Amino acid sequence: MLIDTHSHLYDEKFDEDRDAAVDRAKEAGVGRLLLPAIDRESYDAMFALARRYPDYCFPMMGLHPTSVNDNPAYREDLETVARYLADPPEGIRFCGVGEVGLDLYWSRDFLDPQIEVLRFQAELALRYDLPLVLHTREAWDEMCDVLRAFRGRGLRGILHGFSGTEAHYRKIGACGTFLLGIGGPVTYKRSAVAELLPRLSPEELVLETDCPYLPPVPFRGRRNESAHIALVCDKVAELYGTAPEKIAEITTANVRRMFGDAIFS
Repeated sequence: MLIDTHSHLYDEKFDEDRDAAVDRAKEAGVGRLLLPAIDRESYDAMFALARRYPDYCFPMMGLHPTSVNDNPAYREDLETVARYLADPPEGIRFCGVGEVGLDLYWSRDFLDPQIEVLRFQAELALRYDLPLVLHTREAWDEMCDVLRAFRGRGLRGILHGFSGTEAHYRKIGACGTFLLGIGGPVTYKRSAVAELLPRLSPEELVLETDCPYLPPVPFRGRRNESAHIALVCDKVAELYGTAPEKIAEITTANVRRMFGDAIFS
């Protein structure tokens, strides 16, 4: 079984064929979809998908770092995240706190509020004993600095779309238990993460699509979807010189270890 640990299948880009996309994922051997939240504009669509497929789609709760930028109401949005985690909507069980983190790609002007929001949500992850799904873009040094304050407190989670260095991974690994989220970019010709993987163990990885974004080869330039996780698995298996079935087995066991009964009960 494969697990897509990062799927935005509730995104409006799937409004015309969402059920068909779920069917294609199942046909590709995907046994679970984990749904990271973005912001209050997307929560209802995510809840609707999770309710439609309660044993297949598992939602998270969180505020994305770019949703902090130019948002004077970000603290109110944070309170919404806290309220949902304390009292989930009917029919909803959250499996993680995410997608949260730091994103300085567009601007560094919002670093301080992004750090504030990340710290708040890391505390929520600890409070509810949930994995933290971290988005980091052009901010790996800053992410290491933030997580250092949580060292020894039992923080755990996934480094979504990992694009840092081995040194970044080791620094973050000293702050908690984190797995690397590996997606479509591992299939690209010039892929730093593809060069990094042979120096790591498959037991440190999970697979993801980030659909509808970051499609693997040969779908670059097109909408990504969860069924394409099989192509990511194939490439990871190639890099390790093993069978895709073995990588599927190992990464699924890694997900089980990280998320436990939240998605396997």
